[in-house]
Amino acid sequence: MIPQPKKKTYQMIVDQIKEYFLTEELKPGDKLPTERELASRFNVSRTSVREALRKLENKGIIEIKQGSGSFIKTSEFQLLGEELSTTIIHAENKLIYEMLELRRALEVECAFLASKRATSEDLEHIRQAIEKMKAAENDVELGLEADLNFHLSIVRASHNSIFLQLVQTLSEHMQDTIRATRRQRLADPERLQGTFEEHKEMYIAIAAGEAEQAKQLMEKHITQIRKELAESLLNQE
Repeated sequence: MIPQPKKKTYQMIVDQIKEYFLTEELKPGDKLPTERELASRFNVSRTSVREALRKLENKGIIEIKQGSGSFIKTSEFQLLGEELSTTIIHAENKLIYEMLELRRALEVECAFLASKRATSEDLEHIRQAIEKMKAAENDVELGLEADLNFHLSIVRASHNSIFLQLVQTLSEHMQDTIRATRRQRLADPERLQGTFEEHKEMYIAIAAGEAEQAKQLMEKHITQIRKELAESLLNQE
């Protein structure tokens, strides 16, 4: 039996959105689900959903009422579904790439500084994040939390208050990019194990005070993630 080609991620999102509008029988004036519900339904970030909704409002497809939610203005559910899926995908990809550029600039330096400044307490927090990452295995949310805590712990260990404030301000965006990259790697058990090993190596270098090694490992980690995402997008075309 000839195997059917696997559907691309973007096509799956399009299909889910179209099915949603068909089964829900939405009409003009109806309220859309919340950002959180849409993000959960289509497995994308809330930031991407928020940007998509703003673009749909600019096109006159929906109306966003402050404090009340988003409401449908068009009777063409297919148009709404296609517009929503397209804007979510574009917003998601743009967010991921921009955040990875920022993370590479910021976290590489933080790994370097953490190697020189980390206290025993800082190192324990990083180690605990790795242990939780290992224990989470295929639990998406626990793995996401552990991954995020690992990177935040390194920023804290840099003992640079400006870096920490910046990361805390952008924590939601940072979580979105980690979610997207982990979603990509979860599809391949070998890459998921590789992710754990990459984090472990970074911790070892920081704990050993190997500043240049920690810096190189962090840069390699984020650069590799960006490369994998780029390849994934090319495969979807």
